[in-house]
Amino acid sequence: MSREQNSTCRKTKVAVLGADVAGITAAVRLSIVLSTLDRAKYAQQALSNNSVTDFLIVEYNGTVSPGGPENPIWRLVSTLPNLTSLIHQYSPIAQVQKYNVRNHFSNPSSLETFDTSGPVDYLPKFRKFEAAYSRVEEDAGRILNESLPDRSFRDALRIAGWDPTGDPQAAAVEWLRTDYEYPETPDVSSELFTIANYNSTYYGFSEADNFAIDPRGYDAFLYGQASEFLTKNDSRLLLNTVVTNISYSEDGILITNADGGCIAAEYAITTFSVGVLKSGDITFTPALPNWKDTAIQAFQMGIYTKIFFQFPLEKVFWDTSIEYFLYASPTRGYYPVFQSLDHENFFPGSGLLFVTVVTDQSIVVEKQDDETTKQQILVILRQMFGEDAVPEPLDFMYPGWGMTPWTYGSYSNWPPGSTLEGHQNLRANVGRVWFAGEATSAECYGFLQGAYFEGQYVGETVAACVNGSYTNCPGEKHFETLGGTSKEEEFGPENGWFKTSFQTIGDVDLPRGGS
Repeated sequence: MSREQNSTCRKTKVAVLGADVAGITAAVRLSIVLSTLDRAKYAQQALSNNSVTDFLIVEYNGTVSPGGPENPIWRLVSTLPNLTSLIHQYSPIAQVQKYNVRNHFSNPSSLETFDTSGPVDYLPKFRKFEAAYSRVEEDAGRILNESLPDRSFRDALRIAGWDPTGDPQAAAVEWLRTDYEYPETPDVSSELFTIANYNSTYYGFSEADNFAIDPRGYDAFLYGQASEFLTKNDSRLLLNTVVTNISYSEDGILITNADGGCIAAEYAITTFSVGVLKSGDITFTPALPNWKDTAIQAFQMGIYTKIFFQFPLEKVFWDTSIEYFLYASPTRGYYPVFQSLDHENFFPGSGLLFVTVVTDQSIVVEKQDDETTKQQILVILRQMFGEDAVPEPLDFMYPGWGMTPWTYGSYSNWPPGSTLEGHQNLRANVGRVWFAGEATSAECYGFLQGAYFEGQYVGETVAACVNGSYTNCPGEKHFETLGGTSKEEEFGPENGWFKTSFQTIGDVDLPRGGS
């Protein structure tokens, strides 16, 4: 783009590309918190003289989408009394619990099992899987301690004595314990980092999962965060704006949009998903360096699809006191787990039931017509509950995350053999272009808190860049040449690792700074 064109672009210090959890959190930190690099010196001035308010948030869509440490997302959504009396804290996880998003504990033990013949009890197979999983946990620690090569989670399970080949019931159990959490098969998931990721969230925060039942939607907390620094019709929020190119140099950033508009910024924070970065829909000028592009292509984007049905209330055919119904298909991952929302803890009397599929089956579902998907699922439900018990639904719907151009998937997954150095290359900035999102979180990839932590970290770091000078601005470490293993001494803040995640309970926070 010519200098004349550049002069007509809207100008800002920081362009935040994406109004998602990472983007909104980064903007919060830009607007209200000075970088942690010199917090002691500037604590008195952080909210007055040193906050960064000259930024733009660019969004594709028309709207902004107990015991131990608390998950920051839990703090944002938790239902508590006297919420307005709580104030912001500056610790990495201390956000106010004030958005009052309705939610309830989801009980994975409330489970009934089925196969093609109907109800059948194969719950004992869970115990066998859990025993193998415990051995995999120990083996992951050995891989780390001895700097051994990573392997697939499939290989790890086989070594631990678990192989569901030829057993649809065992395959269904495995799917519920692996694919349901990490939206891809154990064959393409890392042993080392799957264990570390699980430990960071479930042992580090809580082993409980809660289901959002707020009629405003789960993203109510995101609107709440945005309201902390954006006003109604705030000119800093650019909705329905599709980025097509990011040009970067030592002098600044030039962002080109699909409508022909442009933004000139000192820095950019991109929160695009791995799926979007892989798609090629957004180009970079110059092209991203090989170390960065290789990292983007190496990491995977899974798809997580919930397919919802509503049945006539007088013809509800399942036990509404049960939450989960596991189906063992001869084809692994073929509509395997149903969840009842017509339950006293969720939406009693709603007639709602949904089934979850992930990446491979999600791709199939997204490519075929809706009627085919609906009839396939009804066949399974009639195998499970009886041919005459299951009526035609009143309604039926599902999202198509894999084909949605602002996501191209649901969340990332760590492939086997990819090292911590390789992930740091995904995380690292390229000059004035910074990257944040769930995928850039080494510890909590795939989780909202991963996006939150990374948005917070990058927002604070870029605030330091704006408030100082570029020559002194910290840059993230990257690796031109990757080692073949992840060594224990590499697991530190310089590679985006702020916890000890290879123990079974009580993660310990390590110092989290702006560099």
